[in-house]
Amino acid sequence: MRGHVRRRGYKYCFVIDIGRDPQTGKRKQMWSKGFDEEGDAEKAMIKAIYEMNQGIFVESNKITFGEFLCRWLEDYAQINCAPKTFEFYELVIQKHIIPSMGKLLLTQLKPMHIQNYYSKKLTNGRLDGKGGLSARSVHHHHRLLHEVLEHAVKWQLIFNNPVKATIPPKPKKKRVNALTKEQVLTVLQLAGKLWCYPIIFFALNTGMRRGEILGLRWKDVDLEKRTISISYSLQRVKKKGLQLRPATKTEGSRRSLAISNSVVDMLKKVQTHQASNKLQVGEFYQDNGFVFSMSCGKPIDPHRVSKEFRHLVKKSDGIPYMSFHDLRHCHATLLLQQGEHPKVVSERLGHSTITLTMDTYSHVLPNMQKEAADKLDKFLFED
Repeated sequence: MRGHVRRRGYKYCFVIDIGRDPQTGKRKQMWSKGFDEEGDAEKAMIKAIYEMNQGIFVESNKITFGEFLCRWLEDYAQINCAPKTFEFYELVIQKHIIPSMGKLLLTQLKPMHIQNYYSKKLTNGRLDGKGGLSARSVHHHHRLLHEVLEHAVKWQLIFNNPVKATIPPKPKKKRVNALTKEQVLTVLQLAGKLWCYPIIFFALNTGMRRGEILGLRWKDVDLEKRTISISYSLQRVKKKGLQLRPATKTEGSRRSLAISNSVVDMLKKVQTHQASNKLQVGEFYQDNGFVFSMSCGKPIDPHRVSKEFRHLVKKSDGIPYMSFHDLRHCHATLLLQQGEHPKVVSERLGHSTITLTMDTYSHVLPNMQKEAADKLDKFLFED
């Protein structure tokens, strides 16, 4: 298999002879796109000839965007992404991106096509046909498209990432739901007789994510030192059921957390209750070592906890609508209101940076600044 570099206008391209058509006998050639430098065209030609000889060459000017997306899911995302992340990527790609832009050739995909995709999704992008997606959802699509096409550039299928020339919708800043001290006490009182009370109590006092709480095992808990080690998360994965996965949501997800005496007391009660369940269930008890488990020892489905909490909030007077995840926000907000340093709060939440914490809970900071100014004023000018 031979090839050579040619100059076409102000660019350099290469052409490779790939034999003759067995039916027509005509000569078959493959032409590349243009390169700015002759040396770059020469290197690309050598690589293409090698890959053709090895049977791994993909002619980028013939692969559709949809075909590339499917290949990216299979060859990269399925291997390198967490199951829940892959599940989300697969949904967006199969249900949204491919039906909209999948038939375009990968090399013909332009910023204009992607910008038009954002516009259509904002107007009529819901899968149930009830209007458009939120700016936040479309922004998630934008980030996915950017990552996918960055790989296309790295794999030398395209020269530039067209997403970089688009303007995604700006998501509205989401104000977190947080309860007052009185509302927190009301929630705990109402939840007191529910099976999930220890989980709700634990979430309010630690700020841990739902999956982190349900994935916590006794070997990760030190009641004497009042610390817990967070390294796993329990997740429900499509077609695979419940799975215990490493906590990798952010760089700070794996962390050690100090717990209060009230949490220690609650955990001791949970231990006693589990010991009673083991005696009642006997040989059928499945001891997986989870701190929070069903009466038979099996792990608790995260969706079940969220559903129970929604039901609790719905029937509670004076409690605004909130999700189980909002208990995490309550923990952070109450700590900040008590004057705790944002760095400490960031570490407890497992945020990747303190900037994320400051941005998320900026609504709490103005009052804290006023209090700080008043404290200094009192220190300097009041006896």
